[in-house]
Amino acid sequence: MSNVAASIANSPARRDIDNLIHPYTNLALHEEIGPLIIERGEGVHVFDSEGRQYIEGLAGLWCTSFGFNENELIEAAIAQMRKLPTYHGFGHKSVNPAIDLAEKLKAVAPVPFSHVFFANSGSEANDTVIKLVWYFNNSRGRPEKKKIISRIKGYHGVTVAAASLTGLAPLHADFDLPIARILHTSCPHHYRFGKDGESEEDFATRCAEELEAMIQKEGPETVAAFIAEPVMGAGGVIVPPKGYFEKIQAVLKRHDILMIADEVICGFGRTGNFWGSQTFGIKPDILTCAKQLSSAYLPISAVLVSEDIYQAMLDESRKQGAFAHGFTYSGHPVPAAVGLRTLQLMEERDIMGHVRAVAPRFQQRLKALGDHPLVGETRGVGLIAGIELVADKASHASFDGKKAVGPTAVKLAQGEGLISRAVGGDTLALCPPLIVTEEQIDAIFDRMEAALDKTEAWVKAEGLR
Repeated sequence: MSNVAASIANSPARRDIDNLIHPYTNLALHEEIGPLIIERGEGVHVFDSEGRQYIEGLAGLWCTSFGFNENELIEAAIAQMRKLPTYHGFGHKSVNPAIDLAEKLKAVAPVPFSHVFFANSGSEANDTVIKLVWYFNNSRGRPEKKKIISRIKGYHGVTVAAASLTGLAPLHADFDLPIARILHTSCPHHYRFGKDGESEEDFATRCAEELEAMIQKEGPETVAAFIAEPVMGAGGVIVPPKGYFEKIQAVLKRHDILMIADEVICGFGRTGNFWGSQTFGIKPDILTCAKQLSSAYLPISAVLVSEDIYQAMLDESRKQGAFAHGFTYSGHPVPAAVGLRTLQLMEERDIMGHVRAVAPRFQQRLKALGDHPLVGETRGVGLIAGIELVADKASHASFDGKKAVGPTAVKLAQGEGLISRAVGGDTLALCPPLIVTEEQIDAIFDRMEAALDKTEAWVKAEGLR
């Protein structure tokens, strides 16, 4: 986007600036530079309003698994729109697509679950989870067991409650968050927080000990649940250290604390298994998912709950007269139909087999970027990656955040025809559609390498290192 285009009266860019509020955007800067307007998509590529082609290296927002023009998903939406374009699930009503999708999700789940609740976004799903955890413990006569532990740099959404779970300072600043009864324990990032000479496994042990200490300080009788992404996404694509979840879950089991797996980013093949929970040995009591559930073609999310939690919901429903929670669009027939077709296509086209075939090339190219002068650490699994830029490789020293080195690299990558995103500081995230080919993977990393070279030249010119 150019400043000139943004200044033209009645241009789409000018109208955007005058009318839209953009999420996760510097609104003041946006008024100066305007938007990149994306007009169409094809496979792993998108095209802007001036016809330029980009590889969508983040699959939109970690979510467009089948790319940007999968006709089977489009047709599933059209067919359902023609048959029943909308209906609700309140007061004993239902629709077949929601029934079918709930059944399918249970069939592919990483552990046995009892029932499925549908919402519209990952934020809503995780917001719902907080209410269900509190509801569950009230039902079980434990009104003090309400605290939920998340992690520093964890990301779980932007509603009042879900943003409180999120362990990123910008989501709290001047929003008067977090709310009460939400705690944050250690971030499991060995590169950034491991001590000198501390192995990954020893670091994982220390993280578990710090969780144990927090629980003991708060009182185990007051701690209800622990929530975690298998791989932390917006916090910097942080892959857990060896043995981390095994050690964490042992602590939770000791104190009768629920394990909540936030699979909003990791679910549906991203880590090389159908669920991130399978990749890292997580046995959740509650699981949330969204994004790739419908390849993001329509908004939908889900909460899967264990039998114990569902029985508590039944007890409370008898007591209160109804389960008084839900959204107008919970189980909306059109997104549910698209979600069902998405899961069917994953099986029909062996998407998991494809991911496992191309992921080694993706991780090989990622690892090679670790030699670049600007790169402190590369990390990833399956088809998700983080490239952390540092001012000094030896000391791991970060750049001054105000210098916007990561965002500058993203801008330069965009100039090379690659869309990425800076997360968790100066970490460049890559998370392409699952249909990506090895040739396209090479193009992604060739363009990223060119952008890093230009970023390094800019850093030197600015005197930042």
